[in-house]
Amino acid sequence: MEFTVSKADLVRELGLSQGVVEKKTTIPILSNVLLEASGDRLFLTATDLDLGLRTSCPARVKKEGSGTIPAKKLLDYARLLPDADITIKFAENQWASISCGRSRSRIAGMSRESFPELPSMPETVAEIPCGQLSGMIAKTIFAISMEESRFTLNGALMLLAENGVTMVSTDGHRLSYIQTSGPVGSPGHTAQRALIPRKAMAEIAKLSSDSPEGMVRFAGDDNHLFFQIGSRMLISRKLTGNFPDYDRVLPRENTHIARVSRDEAKGAIERVAQFADERSRAVRVQFTTGEIKVFSSALETGESEESVPCEYAGPDLEIGFNAQYILDFLRAVPQAQVAFTLKDQKSAGELQPIPAADQTVAEDYRYVVMPMRI
Repeated sequence: MEFTVSKADLVRELGLSQGVVEKKTTIPILSNVLLEASGDRLFLTATDLDLGLRTSCPARVKKEGSGTIPAKKLLDYARLLPDADITIKFAENQWASISCGRSRSRIAGMSRESFPELPSMPETVAEIPCGQLSGMIAKTIFAISMEESRFTLNGALMLLAENGVTMVSTDGHRLSYIQTSGPVGSPGHTAQRALIPRKAMAEIAKLSSDSPEGMVRFAGDDNHLFFQIGSRMLISRKLTGNFPDYDRVLPRENTHIARVSRDEAKGAIERVAQFADERSRAVRVQFTTGEIKVFSSALETGESEESVPCEYAGPDLEIGFNAQYILDFLRAVPQAQVAFTLKDQKSAGELQPIPAADQTVAEDYRYVVMPMRI
């Protein structure tokens, strides 16, 4: 196999594959990227068996074929080459010769025979705008559980219907729910339900940011989920198990509403959290007429208190929250104003962004946080 490709194209596609390549060396071939030269394109494939990425870029192919090269080594070397075309030629012994300008190198590859085959994408069942899907991921990915023992919570639930998409994530202490409207389902297809692993969500967001105006074509089979974005396809193993009944968690009796500036609340909580207990990250939030006060104290570090003006006319309430949980929400929403909706000191609090007066509401975003005992 022999082909010539531009440095910029090769580095861009190799960079996208780094999140998929297996970092551990228990199975050496999974640390490699599969290169396939055919027609006028170079196809690159990477996988860690749970996640796979197939991408391509233009190339001048002198001799068609395939081979594998250590993905990180190739990327690190290609980045250091001058901005010119790179020629890669594979020998019979799987060694690859790389030439660019006056640079000449050889890198040990491996036979493509032992590289896993990725499944083919079945019929597309939905098309979602990249910007819409990446926005939903940004608002839910931080609430996914990091505990591997709770594998059904190691991803987000995505519900597809002809007229919209819903995404939900939870770690048992908080829940993030977002529903967007707009036609996405292909006519004739029933509603789709899928558990998307956290790692796959991060890679989808990365691919979407590279083509924000494009569309994500979605499909699934018994074991895999497929996301096609332009010439790139991400394949993820499905998470199995039953996702919790999130509808029971969403509050229905939170009638006390406090409206506050997102930036003012974020700044106050960030400063006060510096004095919170490092493990619990707990802060006390006091709601009074026209004001929110935030307190924290730790025996080792000291104490802090701040107040923020707000619109609130309900009863005085003091609730303990994990500061990091509140900050995750405040950093994820672009709106200038947010609302805390509350019931009492022992019930879950809910946060929602407040749309600007000239903003067309196309999504329903709700973030539920359980209270803490302080």
